[in-house]
Amino acid sequence: MFVDKSEVIFQAGDGGDGYVSFRQEKFIDKGGPSGGDGGDGGDIILVASRNQNTLATFRYQKQLLAQSGKAGFNQRKHGKSGSDLLVAVPVGTSFMNSEGVVLADMVLDGQQTVVANGGKGGFGNAHFVSSVRQAPMVAEKGEKGDLIKGTLELKMIADVGLIGLPNAGKSTLLASTSNARPEIANYPFTTLIPNLGVVDIDKQNSLLFADIPGLIEGASKGKGLGDEFLRHVERTPVLLHLIDIYTNDLETAYKTIQAELKAYKIDLSKRPQIVALTKIDGLDNDIINDRIAQLKKIVKRGTKIFAISAQSKQGLKELLYSSKEIVSKSRKKEQAKPKPLPVIKLSEDASWLVEKTENGFRVTGQKIERFAMRTDFGSTHGQQRLRDILKKTGILRELNRKGITAGQKIRIGDHGTLEY
Repeated sequence: MFVDKSEVIFQAGDGGDGYVSFRQEKFIDKGGPSGGDGGDGGDIILVASRNQNTLATFRYQKQLLAQSGKAGFNQRKHGKSGSDLLVAVPVGTSFMNSEGVVLADMVLDGQQTVVANGGKGGFGNAHFVSSVRQAPMVAEKGEKGDLIKGTLELKMIADVGLIGLPNAGKSTLLASTSNARPEIANYPFTTLIPNLGVVDIDKQNSLLFADIPGLIEGASKGKGLGDEFLRHVERTPVLLHLIDIYTNDLETAYKTIQAELKAYKIDLSKRPQIVALTKIDGLDNDIINDRIAQLKKIVKRGTKIFAISAQSKQGLKELLYSSKEIVSKSRKKEQAKPKPLPVIKLSEDASWLVEKTENGFRVTGQKIERFAMRTDFGSTHGQQRLRDILKKTGILRELNRKGITAGQKIRIGDHGTLEY
């Protein structure tokens, strides 16, 4: 079954907890702390694969979990890190989070992108030894792995996209020029799913054609098969617009498709196009030339027009060579565009904010909340370490300035509460 869109939940692995222990060995008096660190949680990594051609795998498997890290142990034994989860998706797949932000665009075979980061393992008590703290009783909890809800969306990557009204001859052309075998019949919407075919231009060159189901008026608003499949020509540099030469009103046939391309979320009507009249078998040249003359008055200036027959191969050679030429120009133009500058990620934000609440105070901030996330609030030693951090960062001073009194609660983000 062809599936090109799926809602998914990615849960990266949690980090393992740090461990509290002390050396207890024969002939060694007062052995020092030996608690090991927890292992890191596994990441979730999307891998683009040309061996995949559908998102059907995710139709029933909506939630994917990476392995969590193991807790540390005595004798400074480090917990085992969780294995990364590699998720194979077809080339051309995009992943968007619930806010619609594209987190990954998989356009190259073998490309890998981390979409959910595993949590870091917590430090064991051996990590906190210092000249003034010889026997620390504190260990950190592992961080939670990322939980990402979003949508996988497949957009085929092809050189030429075949568009047109139902029964314009798109599938027949694809079957005639490539090894693809789309369903062909003399009724509308024979093509229910996109089809790809490799079309050989000559011994050295070939193009990848994408045939999508026929469009009708209102397709961009969901009529017929709607815009469900227009996404599959978003990436194609050239659109090949096929029109049945027996169509009574060429102008309406042409403008209907152009209007739907323009109404799509990305204005596809600006994409380079070729127009081809199909099914010219047995027609006189005068009739063909008359129909071409009619089209020239309608189409955009500079648009190439051909008359072809997929059955008899008439006009196909010229059409394919022209397609190759326009694709090459479009690819070169795309490569000449300046590359976007790399995004420089700033280091973890150390700023914080103290707010008064009904029950006390709430402290927020990326760095302090991360410390709170790793704190075992059920441990006196863990709470004391967090208090020390509040003091070093100046948060405790700000709390005093705002009038905090003994017994009031200090909530750190949504991770836990301390009593002043």
